[in-house]
Amino acid sequence: MEAIQIKATINNRVETVWNAYNSAEDIMQWNQASDDWHCTQSINDLRVGGKFKNRMEAKDGSFGFDFEGIYTGIIPFKRISYNIPDGRSVNITFTSRGTQTEVKTSFDPEHENPIEMQRDGWQAILNNFKNYVERIYGDMTNL
Repeated sequence: MEAIQIKATINNRVETVWNAYNSAEDIMQWNQASDDWHCTQSINDLRVGGKFKNRMEAKDGSFGFDFEGIYTGIIPFKRISYNIPDGRSVNITFTSRGTQTEVKTSFDPEHENPIEMQRDGWQAILNNFKNYVERIYGDMTNL
């Protein structure tokens, strides 16, 4: 099966975007697909062989799960690769365009949910990230 791809252009510098993407404190603020979910815990050891784990929970307490993986490649401010426990791989690129940063994620699909649902869910999280960075760290296009 072909990898699923999503992307967003964030109106801030790559250093700011990278740091917000990888800071456990920031992750807990943006890592959810909708307002009825939240990320209650984040642990991030950003190095090859390092692990991350983000606890995702429905705000009504009805469901929760851990999203975790092991980093397989890191080029600071440019690329992150990791594998998740079911063997799928994820690659994220950060492309600096001055006061904008393009973030592209490519991930292997799982077989339980439709491709569109997976793409939409991951895109919603990336859109939350974009909105969070621009709200908290500034929208550089408005300066």
